[in-house]
Amino acid sequence: MDHFELRDGAIWCEDVPLSAIAEAAGTPVYVYSTAAMVRQAKDVCAAVADCGTGDPLVAYAVKANPNRTVLATLARAGLGADVVSIGEYEKARAAGIAAEHIVFSGVGKTEPEMATALKGGLLQFNVESVEEARTLSGVATSLGTAAPIGFRINPDVAAGTHAKITTGTADNKFGIAASAALDAFAEAARLPALEITGMTVHIGSQLTSLEPLEAAFVRLGAILREVRAAGHNIPLVDLGGGLGVPLGGDQPDPPTPEQYGAMVKRVTEGWDVRLVFEPGRLIMANAGVLLTRVIRIKPGTRHPWVIVDAAMNDLMRPALYDAYHRIEAVAPRGQTTVANVVGPVCETGDTFATAREMDSVEPGDLAIFRSAGAYGATMSGSYNSRPLTPEVLVDGDKWAIVRRRIDVDAVADCQPPEWIS
Repeated sequence: MDHFELRDGAIWCEDVPLSAIAEAAGTPVYVYSTAAMVRQAKDVCAAVADCGTGDPLVAYAVKANPNRTVLATLARAGLGADVVSIGEYEKARAAGIAAEHIVFSGVGKTEPEMATALKGGLLQFNVESVEEARTLSGVATSLGTAAPIGFRINPDVAAGTHAKITTGTADNKFGIAASAALDAFAEAARLPALEITGMTVHIGSQLTSLEPLEAAFVRLGAILREVRAAGHNIPLVDLGGGLGVPLGGDQPDPPTPEQYGAMVKRVTEGWDVRLVFEPGRLIMANAGVLLTRVIRIKPGTRHPWVIVDAAMNDLMRPALYDAYHRIEAVAPRGQTTVANVVGPVCETGDTFATAREMDSVEPGDLAIFRSAGAYGATMSGSYNSRPLTPEVLVDGDKWAIVRRRIDVDAVADCQPPEWIS
């Protein structure tokens, strides 16, 4: 249940008709369901509750949707945070997520970011290279503190997903090669002001099979045994995220969180570690839609062009990854068509769907792109001098704009030099 359902012939989000939001907030606009995100968060927590030793930490991947109201909602649901910048760290803290529930990932952490996180506190830095460990050692030494670290291991496992969201093969920029893990831990143990606390792995996003995840975890388990045998204490293992979400249409259904949790419990039996998980898309994708309005329908050589007021600057994923988003009329008439769905941006890449069987629509109709709650608004921009899309949060029969539509001048914030009048 995603809480975007037909009621009296039109789609509502919880107890609010999408048409009412469109009328008041304008389109395009992102709409999030509180009930959907909280339910999914609880389902994920329940699925991994018996995994590992002690209480597992579900650390929401903030990059998926960093809206502060989203973070505050998930904090109240008991989630921590996986962050990849100091901006995400500060948003997580401001939203009420405790420092000890934050892991800091990412390949390009800067010295100021490291210092800020050390001063504010965190559970662990997920370190991506020996070079990064050396830099962190210097920062921690200068502050007179110790930095908790876990090396990210690249297991060289193909995730079976789109190349641009695959992160665990030898050709990806992420992590330390499995063959170099022992040397990396040995180097870190020699560096001052570092406390080795764990290791981590993450192989990609929108995975629709457990096989690559299991292969990566089995490889990590072998490295865990080798590193411990070399004398290093590893109380924490971060298994990343990546489990896909159901998208509908002809897209493959991924394993359920329950199936994922059962696999993790089986594979990690005997590891004697506290486990961390980093779901992002799994929590938020189906908790949000992008609501748009049809501008016009243009005849095409093969199929008509449905031109909507949302564009690639609002939802980048189809242009970047050929990502699939189910498209539905807000008030379907019971008829279908085959059409190309595009936005108004002057790029051929501004295409959401080609030859897509979908609800028939007419100019002025409202439509939604489903599974848009993750990696949607957070990746939006102002290309073609378009304003940034607003975001709306729904909770039962209440709703509020939680990011206003940011106009072009505010986005550009242009300051002409004195010689240009």
